[in-house]
Amino acid sequence: MITDRGSYSISHQAWRLGKLVISCAVLAAGNASAEPRYDPGASDTEIRIGNIMPYSGPASAFGIIGKTMSAYFRMINDKGGINGRKINFISYDDAYSPSRAVEQARRLVEYDEVLAIFAPFGTVSNAAIQRYMNIRHVPQLFVITGASHSADPEHFPWTIGWQPSYRTEARIYADYILRHHPDARIGILHQNDDFGRDYLLGLKDILQDKYEQMVVASLPYEVSEPTIESQIVAIRTAAPDIFIDVATPKFAAQSIRKLAELDWHPVHIVTNISVSVGAVLRPAGLHNAKGILSAGYQMDVTDPQWDSHPGMQHFRAFMAKYYPEADRSESGPLVAFNMSGALVEVIRRCGDDLTHERIMRVATDLDLEIEGYIPGIRIKTSPTDFHPIEQLQMMRFTGERWEWFGPLLDGRTDQAAPSPD
Repeated sequence: MITDRGSYSISHQAWRLGKLVISCAVLAAGNASAEPRYDPGASDTEIRIGNIMPYSGPASAFGIIGKTMSAYFRMINDKGGINGRKINFISYDDAYSPSRAVEQARRLVEYDEVLAIFAPFGTVSNAAIQRYMNIRHVPQLFVITGASHSADPEHFPWTIGWQPSYRTEARIYADYILRHHPDARIGILHQNDDFGRDYLLGLKDILQDKYEQMVVASLPYEVSEPTIESQIVAIRTAAPDIFIDVATPKFAAQSIRKLAELDWHPVHIVTNISVSVGAVLRPAGLHNAKGILSAGYQMDVTDPQWDSHPGMQHFRAFMAKYYPEADRSESGPLVAFNMSGALVEVIRRCGDDLTHERIMRVATDLDLEIEGYIPGIRIKTSPTDFHPIEQLQMMRFTGERWEWFGPLLDGRTDQAAPSPD
């Protein structure tokens, strides 16, 4: 009996001790799960975000985007940061050069140890750094290009785009042409890289067999060329009724001026990246730009119809305080304002789990509205959809501002999106 009782006592004590150990382990695990998780670039007090922008070179007009982002994060830090952490925004110039972009990406990842490279600009630059970023498993987040390679989760799971794809935008133009100018002759100027080639693919998607019949001239240009005037003259010689201008701001402005000089007045379509009144249309001459067509999703900063909109009011108040010297007619600052707001939302949702993996999980599970976009535009992503914006609406320049017309088109379905209430 004594032996049995003694055995029971020892066993019971062991069970109680084991239960205590397990309880402590569970408690410790619970405490551990509440502890912040950091990858390089994040700490209790700071989040380092990298950026690559063409502050010089042929695409330097877009440098104002990076400058505005820097101002935006100063505003965020003045308000206490995100979840108590300040943003250290580190932005470098790549001069729109792929090799320079690679150097800057390595500098940001290996020396500055950023948590992510946010909104790197340009098709060629993003293509150049994409494999490196994916090998390092560092988010290449909300890249500023609509090229198809920016939204390829199967092959590049650490790269996610932002704007509508160039191919989707081109499909909208082709659909417009078939509906309103079915027998037109088309001339195309396009940048000789993935940016230009994706637009050509989008046109072919819709025009199909009619492409060869309708396109009477299609000439490329290199970003290193000082001017595209010779290409414009050659395209005009083919006598197209429609001129599709697949060019960045510097060359788009040259095209508008050259068409006016030649007294040539085709239906002129410019890409969404070259619709800035301040950076493109005003330098080209507003009277020369009257009647130009494009498609967009962002409010026009020069259009008084948005003056009372809360999003535009917030943007203008921000600019007045943090970047008052900027040209108020340029669209680039609003691009930066909208994208930076999206990044803040992603980081906020990450909470204390500031890892590369968590950043991508949040960025690929979005469904939200951005206050500087036209009504009806939604930011939507999923693990298989890396293009946050796929909606556009046709617009026409009146000589003073962009005027919207037609339905909001959804590139995901190739149909008109539901009208906003």
